[in-house]
Amino acid sequence: MPDDTHHSEPYSAAPSTPGAAVPVTPPLGAIAPLSDHGLESDTTVPTVSLRGLILPLALGLGVLAIIAWYTWDEGGFSRFAEAVNPWIMAAAVGMTGARILFGGWRISFVSRHSLGFAAGIRCQLMWDFASNISPSVVGGAPLTAYYIARESRVTSMETKASRRGPIAVGDASALMTYVMLLDQVWFALSVPVILAASVSMEVIPMAAGRLGLWTATIYFVCLMAYAGIFAYATLFRPELLSRLASGVLRIPFLRRFRSRVLGEMEQFMVRASVLRKQKSDFFLRGFLLTAGTWLARYFLAVFVIMSFVPDVDTLLLIMRSIAQTISSLIMPTPGGAGGIEGLYALFFGDLLPSPALIVPSLITWRILGYYVFLVIGVTMSTRHLQRTSRST
Repeated sequence: MPDDTHHSEPYSAAPSTPGAAVPVTPPLGAIAPLSDHGLESDTTVPTVSLRGLILPLALGLGVLAIIAWYTWDEGGFSRFAEAVNPWIMAAAVGMTGARILFGGWRISFVSRHSLGFAAGIRCQLMWDFASNISPSVVGGAPLTAYYIARESRVTSMETKASRRGPIAVGDASALMTYVMLLDQVWFALSVPVILAASVSMEVIPMAAGRLGLWTATIYFVCLMAYAGIFAYATLFRPELLSRLASGVLRIPFLRRFRSRVLGEMEQFMVRASVLRKQKSDFFLRGFLLTAGTWLARYFLAVFVIMSFVPDVDTLLLIMRSIAQTISSLIMPTPGGAGGIEGLYALFFGDLLPSPALIVPSLITWRILGYYVFLVIGVTMSTRHLQRTSRST
């Protein structure tokens, strides 16, 4: 398995004493507090609630049922099964595996191997799970930061093999800040590709209408601007974000959050200063691993559809998969459930030979890119609680 032996300064944020950890507010309804088994005295560890699981499942299946109502054909599933090329579908399964491997490798790398490759994969799986039970606009970073800290501690106690010792919650939050920065850079670079492709092909389907086209265009441009500003401010001018936050928090109904947010910004500036000290190859390798993670996400839908539509316009399909993935980032529901199913029908429906094939292909895509992570996440959460209980 990959094991990068390159080392620079350890990736660490503020001192890991009690009080140095960055407070993180978990998404309402998806996370419930639990004792943190001694990681840091003033923090609680978020865990999964039943409501956090039921809500995305209900939303996703509800929208799926609506799509099925309008596109149902009794022979749709049988035609889908007969048309599937097993080798191309195997490539789709491979994209799920690649997404996990690249994501785990990335977490291990940016932690400077305080987390081994296997531990990085477990943390990536937990991140995917947490993202699927949290609103897309919130993400799974809060739960993942706690999991990384606990995984590091438990692994260190069980194997005594950690290269740099356990990771504190504050340092895990700093690690997640950098990983999310890499994602923002990737989004900022993906948007120009979509916009350029839109000049010569129908990346935004006509079914979205003129209003949908302009809304999507404005959203993509705003996302690119936001990602670019976030990356620039993090790496070069973190005080800009602090000034912006301070100005916004002067609004009367936001003043009650001022002390907490400004405290967060102080910690953010500490993390940013650590990032600026890293060597250029640290950013390059991190970005390449990020590219591998997101390309695997894009090509999952591509291979699922190519497996039963061999004559599909491949380039258009790829561009629409990128656009669909980026569009799902603003979904307010846990894991984008409900909205993502609708986006699939919108972006890919007219590329299929029959509307009856939307539901079976959508189910296949969601199993490989969503439901599998819910099952793994629940299993891992149970196992991890058992491990941390034994280690205390």
